[in-house]
Formats: sequence, structure tokens, C-alpha cells
Amino acid sequence: MIDFERHPDTYRHWKLDVEGEIAWVRMDVDETGGLRDDYELKLNSYDLGVDIELYDCVQRLRFEHPGVRTVILTSGNDKVFCAGANIKMLAGSTHGHKVNFCKFTNETRLYIEDATENSHQSWICAVTGSCAGGGYELALACDHIILADDGSSSVSLPELPLLAVLPGTGGLTRLVDKRKVRRDRADFFCATEEGVRGKRASGWNLVDEIVPRTKLEETARTRAAEFAARSDRPTDESGIALTPLGRELGENTLSYGLVSVEIDRDVRSATITVKGPESPCPADAKAAKAEGASFWALRMARELDDAMLHLRLNEEDIGTWVLNTEGDADAVAAYDAFVAANGNDWFVREVSLYLRRVLKRLDLSSRSIFATIAPGSCFTGVLLELALAADRTYMLDGQFEGDNRPAAKVRLTEANFGPYPMSNGLTRMQSRSLGEPDLVDKAEAAKSQDLEAAEADELGLVTFTPDDIDWEDEVRLAIEERSVFSPDALTGMEASLRFAGPETMETKIFGRLTAWQNWIFQRPNAIGETGALTLYGSGKRNNFDRRRV
Repeated sequence: MIDFERHPDTYRHWKLDVEGEIAWVRMDVDETGGLRDDYELKLNSYDLGVDIELYDCVQRLRFEHPGVRTVILTSGNDKVFCAGANIKMLAGSTHGHKVNFCKFTNETRLYIEDATENSHQSWICAVTGSCAGGGYELALACDHIILADDGSSSVSLPELPLLAVLPGTGGLTRLVDKRKVRRDRADFFCATEEGVRGKRASGWNLVDEIVPRTKLEETARTRAAEFAARSDRPTDESGIALTPLGRELGENTLSYGLVSVEIDRDVRSATITVKGPESPCPADAKAAKAEGASFWALRMARELDDAMLHLRLNEEDIGTWVLNTEGDADAVAAYDAFVAANGNDWFVREVSLYLRRVLKRLDLSSRSIFATIAPGSCFTGVLLELALAADRTYMLDGQFEGDNRPAAKVRLTEANFGPYPMSNGLTRMQSRSLGEPDLVDKAEAAKSQDLEAAEADELGLVTFTPDDIDWEDEVRLAIEERSVFSPDALTGMEASLRFAGPETMETKIFGRLTAWQNWIFQRPNAIGETGALTLYGSGKRNNFDRRRV
């Protein structure tokens, strides 16, 4: 089983040093520390385990070190910055693991960019030695790249000539969309094994500046101070410790404090239940920080994040996620109002941004997502976003026979109209209502109202509203039907339908790139007996099928 919980005290591949406003994150990969024992992580290459530690580091820098305004990412190896994803690991991995690995790594790179853009914690990359493939993609996620000008340090994306695949974590898209590298230069760069160094790397905007190796650290510190001066992160506040989650794992269950998962292996589904707050909302931001990792919105986000990652990587056969909630709608609405009112506080801002990232991870998960709204549910505000993210939503019209609980209701709050956009830059309400934009205005006018099934249906918030006679059969048949369809076709269909509207760098990376990479990773030219990934390092010549289509 792959565990996504880490702590700096147990890192095997990264070194984190905090010096006031500046933090140093050094990549120093333990060759023997791979998730499997059939490869060595030589030349600062990485596998999923390396990236799980990096993800933990990004999270902790944002929550546990509010005073850090700039992060300098560099290598603990003078000769190699990073050789990218480990080739032997890729060659020996299942197709599903490769795809999930690339997706998680993509998300981590986006979280670095999110730290710069929204947390005002800028990342600078100081490169010495070879910076290849996924290593350069890691550098591309940073706000500023400094390359040692020493005749040997270089940047490259050699996946095409060496491996017959593509850069797996957004390299092509960031090259032309983010860094605005000219197309013809990008074409040459991506077809060159040895990469580019020195003045050409700077002149082509592959890096931001080049400096003598002896000046690299000094320059990095100078740039870090410049970036730090523009940040609004507090220098006089203590951080919030991200304490262990306390997860309990059973054969078909996964339990936390606020999130639980029950797996039905017969129909390959997992029911994920999220609980609303069990205690009153804090009086102010100071009180919220005193609660630390037990603050409801942060605790819920962490548990749901971990549960989704566990299901993605450890339960690949579980193709349908059914989302439930339970709790007090007023309590959730109070937390939404609290987060909106205290957005200027660094901690509350970080919690809101983390919720945004977690909801995006749900959008981007290659699973069928259903939501069921019944008496006792608590689909309010930020928890209603779970239902709005679903491929289908079923809401009971009325009550179950013999159940004295009130009819199911949903409630919109300010959380549904801005703070948690999807990867396409739209809210989930806007994405749902592209053809009927007036519904968004009508829904906003209905904020704070408890809406029963007919009203929710009229506003486009739910898909079906069966009564208690039809409820069990409709929901059961929908889940059973999903289990007999092709998982490949479902993944393609769901990803195509979820992100209506504008295209962004994020949607290009997860839609366009992931679709291509998913296909290319299965082609004989990459993984066949004479494919490039199979033969890499063997000295044998590739034998490609030369047909373009």
C-alpha cells in the first residue's frame, strides 16, 4: 500500500532548512529509497515516493512556516540537479501507476505555482548540473530559474528522443504557455537529448538568468530577498502544525474523524461520507489558529485529500465514488461565512486555498462521481461543491417511509460563487450552467435558503429527484451500470464533459497532455519488446513502428 502521509523528520529525499523569510529545499534523493526494490533512484531521479515528500514539504511550508516568503529549490548533488522520473521505475510500472504518478506529480507542480500566485510564497530554482525531463518540469513550476553558467549545467526535455514518450508533468505546455518560448525554438529544444545551456538557455527564455557557478548561491539569496520584499506573509506569527491524520484502514473501510469510506467490491464503488462541523465556529481568526489542524475546514480538507489519494493509487478497480454528507447545515454555513470574513488572515487564506486544491483534485480524479442527497445530508456551501463536482446528483424528493427526519435540503452560500474555481477558471455553478447563465444569477439570489428537491432541480443543482419508491432502484442501477462500462471510455467521457468553457494551462495539462500521455504510454514504440522505455540503458537499438497514424 502507498501511504501519502509524511513528515520532515522522516524525509529520505529532501532537506528543508528555514532561514527567516527564506527556506531552502534541497533535492538529495536516496538511491535505495524507492517505493519498489527493482530500481535505484540514481542521478537524483524520482518516483512517486520522492514526490509525496515534496508535496508534504509544499503543504508544510504554507501552514507551518507563515514567515517564509521565498523558497529556493536546488539540488544536493553538484553534478546533477535532477534526472527526472526514474526510467526503470516507469518501465516496470503498470500503466495505471504511470498515469496516476503523472497526475499526482502534475498536481504538486501546480500547488507550487499556487503558492506563488495566491499565498505569496514565491519559489526560485537554482540549477547546477543536468536538469532533465521531470527535473526541468519541476524548475518550470518555479517563478524564477537561475542556471549556473559553467559549461556543463543544462536544461532539457529529452523524453521524445530518448524514451518515445512526452514530458509527463506539463513541460510542453509550460514551455510555450507560461514561459512563452517561441514555437520553433521549443521544437528544437524538445528534440535534443543534450539540452541547452548558457547564453542560449537564457536567450531562448528557458531560464531567467545565468550566473557563474561561484555566484549561484549569492544570486539566489539576492533574488529571494527581492521576492520576499513583495510578499504580505506575516513575519511575526507561529505556524500551524499539520499533525498526523489518525487514519484507520480496514479491508473495505477507511476511517478518519470527519471522513469515512466504505467499499463495495461487487459493484466496484466507494461511498465517501463527509461530516459537517461538530463544534461551533471559532469567534475569530486567532481562535481558529489556536484550534490548529483540528479547525474543521482544514481537518476535513486534509482527510478528504488523503482519502482520494488512497483510492486513486491503492484502489484502482474502484471506479465509482458516491459522495454523501451529514451534519448541521447552519454550522457549515457559519464556517463559510467565517472563511469569507477572515480571508485577510494568512491562516484562513491558506485553509481556503487548500479547500480549492482539494476540490480540484476531486474534479481531476479519473473516477465516476455521483452524489446522493437524502434526509440527514448536509450539502451546504463548501460541502455542496462536492455535489456540484459530481457527474450526476440524486436528491430524494420528500422523505423515506417511516423516517421522521425532515426532507433533504441543500443550501447555497458565498462559497459557491467564487472562492473555489475549477481548473477552467469558472465556478462549478458557472460550468454547469454554460447554456443557461441566468441560472447562476437565480441561484445566487437563492443564497442562504434551504432548497428542497423541486427547487434544487429548478436551479440546476441536481440531476434527478426520485421519490422514496424509486430512490433505491435508481441509485443502485446507476452504480451497477457504471461498473459494466469500459473504464477507459468512462475516463475519456468524464474528463471531456467536466471542463466545459474556457481552456487554461491547467486544463491543457490535465486534458490534452494527460490524454496524449495515457495513449503513448501504451504504444509498442514506448513499451513493446523493442520500445524505447523497455530498452533504455541496454545499448540495444529501438525498432519503432514508423506509421504516423
